[in-house]
Parts: sequence; structure tokens; C-alpha cells
Amino acid sequence: MDGYKKNSHAVYDIKYHVIWVTKYRYKVLSGQIAYRTRELIRQGCEARGITILQGSVGKDHIHLLISCPPSLALSKIMQYLKGRSSRLLQDQFPDLKMKYWGQHLWARDYFCATVGNVDEETIRSYIANQFSGEKNDRFRIED
Repeated sequence: MDGYKKNSHAVYDIKYHVIWVTKYRYKVLSGQIAYRTRELIRQGCEARGITILQGSVGKDHIHLLISCPPSLALSKIMQYLKGRSSRLLQDQFPDLKMKYWGQHLWARDYFCATVGNVDEETIRSYIANQFSGEKNDRFRIED
């Protein structure tokens, strides 16, 4: 159980690779804006109990590898990080507010993929070999 995290009701290892981009792919994340973006994302993750395992701020996108507790849905994490950072960045940097007059710094979509140490075939094999029974059924009942 090395590397797993625990809370009061679960033992888990949930990791996501997420990417999101600026609206219209404008290359606005440079200099002080890039540093402030990194700081806001770090603060937001820390406040929600999310661990940043790796990350980068590009000129027009953010890459993160995060680990989060099972009580947090990825869609809510993204909503929180993108919404908070957009609002605070535009408040602090008036040039961004002028460029993004609709108050949406980030594009609406994002990419995510789960990351893990165990591949799908290993899990399928583990579940299939739990007990004898109907061999061709993918969702079996223990006798």
C-alpha cells in the first residue's frame, strides 16, 4: 500500500493529467502574468487538498499532473481553478480585462486523462480471477 493516500473513509491514488488553454489561444501567459497564474493555481489546489505532482505554464496553456481525493469531481476542480484564476488575473492585470472583455480568460473546454500504476488488463485479470463462476460474464456474482 506504498504510495497510496488515506482519508477517513478511503484509501486512494487518483491522478489526472489536465490541460486547458486560453480563449482564442492568445499567448498572454508570460512574465508577471505567468508567475501569478502559477501562484493562483498552487493556492487553489492547496485550498482543496489537491497535490500538484508536475505542472507548467505555457504562453497559451496550462499542463498539470495532479493527485486529488475521491470526494472531488474533476469537473468541479476545473471549474474552481479556471474560474478563480480568470477572475483574479483579470482584476490584477487590466490589459487582460481589456483583451477578454467577456471576462472569460480560459476556453470552455479542457483535456483530462487518468494516470495510474496499473493498466486495464491487470485490473481485468485481477477481477476475473477473484473466484470461480461464469467465465464469460464481465460482471459476475460470487458463489
